[in-house]
Amino acid sequence: MTLYLVRHAAAGHRSPFDNDLDLDLDRQLNDVGHEQAAALTEFFAQMSVRSVWSSLATRCFQTVRPIAAHHGLEVVPQHFLTEGARPVDFLEALRAESSLKGDLVLCSHGDLIPEVVSRLLREGMTVVGPRGCEKGSVWSLETRGRDIVRASYTARPVSPG
Repeated sequence: MTLYLVRHAAAGHRSPFDNDLDLDLDRQLNDVGHEQAAALTEFFAQMSVRSVWSSLATRCFQTVRPIAAHHGLEVVPQHFLTEGARPVDFLEALRAESSLKGDLVLCSHGDLIPEVVSRLLREGMTVVGPRGCEKGSVWSLETRGRDIVRASYTARPVSPG
């Protein structure tokens, strides 16, 4: 089983929403973001995705909705994936899901994903290859029971076929 942490694709400018995170939840993908979402859908097309979870932000839903649709699934909204949430809640959810059969795609933000990866590194997870958190990127986390043991980073996903 693999857990996939997807950073939402490129969205409109943040500045109009700087002082209001509730309004920022409505920010949508721009043209580049829609292209990134299409590439992500191809990236996950042949995988055994059992569920797709998203932050409450529109840009996250728009990033992973095509993935869910391809697999005949609905996107499940999760508060703990939303910008400003507690990384400890994100980690606990990962551990709770890590031993279930099938892959899980989770879409979140640039404040949470690096913090979660950093905490997993401190706990002994190894990383193969480069690291980052670009918009539209994917962290692939390999599990062993409730342990997350190894990770790899894909900055610009393309179809594996």
